[in-house]
Amino acid sequence: MSTVAVLRNSTAGRGRQKDGIGAALRALAEAGHVVKTLDATTREEAADACRRAVADGVDALVVVGGDGTVHLGLQAVAGTSVGLGVVPAGTGNDFARALGIPLDLAAAGRTIARALDEGRRTIVDLARITSGPTAEPGRAGVPGGTWWFGAVLAAGFDALVNERANAMRWPKGRRRYDLAVLAELISMDPRHYRITLDDTVLEQPACLVAVGNTPSYGGGLRMCPDADPTDGLLDVIVADPVSRLTLIRLYPSVFRGAHVRHPAVHSYRTRSVTLESLPRPATARRRPRDGADVIVGYADGERIGPLPLTVTAVPAALHVLA
Repeated sequence: MSTVAVLRNSTAGRGRQKDGIGAALRALAEAGHVVKTLDATTREEAADACRRAVADGVDALVVVGGDGTVHLGLQAVAGTSVGLGVVPAGTGNDFARALGIPLDLAAAGRTIARALDEGRRTIVDLARITSGPTAEPGRAGVPGGTWWFGAVLAAGFDALVNERANAMRWPKGRRRYDLAVLAELISMDPRHYRITLDDTVLEQPACLVAVGNTPSYGGGLRMCPDADPTDGLLDVIVADPVSRLTLIRLYPSVFRGAHVRHPAVHSYRTRSVTLESLPRPATARRRPRDGADVIVGYADGERIGPLPLTVTAVPAALHVLA
C-alpha cells in the first residue's frame, strides 16, 4: 500500500472531465492506496503543497490536469525518487502524449495504480532552467531562479504567441493558439540572440527559438520533433527571420514536425544551452506596442521570465508512474 498525494486542477480541460477524474482517483483508492488530496487555491500554494508532500515522505505525487499542472508537480519531484503520476485532464497534454500515458483518465488512473503495485517506473530526463540576474521569480520555480520543465521552452515568436494565448479567454483549446499566431504575425519583428551551445556560439537574429526535452507543446505543435527524453540531450530549434507569408506556410507543418526540413530552420543537439538577448541594430524596426528588446521564456506553457536563461539536460531526473 502506497501513500499518494494528489494535486488536482479543477479547471483543467475547461472543467469537462469531472467524471473521468473521479474514475481515475477511484482506481487508486480501489487498489488500496491511501489518497491524500492537496489543498491549494493558488498556483503558489499548490507548488508549496507539492513540495511539503514530497518532504513528508509520500510514495507518489499524482497531478491531475494539463501541462501547467504537470509543471507544478515537476518542481517538487525532480531529482528525487518519488514517482510522478499524470492524469492528463488538460487541453494539450503534450507531456503525457510524449510518454505514452493514456489520455483516457480512468485508464491513466489504472496505469498509475498498476505501476505502484508492481514497483514499475519509467525514468526520463528533465530540463533544468537557471535564470540570469534579471529573471523574474517563477511561479512554480525555486526562489532564486531554478525551474524544471518536461516538454519545451519557447523563447521567440512562439513565446510571444504563448503569452498572448494565455491572456485570451476565447476561443478555447488549439483555436486559441491559432488566433494568437495570427495576431502576433501582425507585429512580427525578429529579435537578436546569443545562443551558447556545448561547442558553438551563435549570434544572430531569429524569429523563433525553442528548446525541447520532448517533441511538442501547445496541444500538438511538434516544434522539436526528434527530441527524446531519454538521450541526455536537448533539442534546440532556431528559425532565421522569414517573411510573414513563409511563417504562415510553415505553421501547419509544425503539427507534423516537417518544418525542420525548411532551409531557414536549424536543429541542434546539446547538453546545455544559454539564451541571451542582444540589442537590435539601430536600423531594426521596433515593435510598436512595447519598443523593448525583452525576450521572455515560457516552459511547459508557463511564464518563466526574461532572458538570459540557461537550460541543462539532467538525465534520469524523473520517475514516472507509467
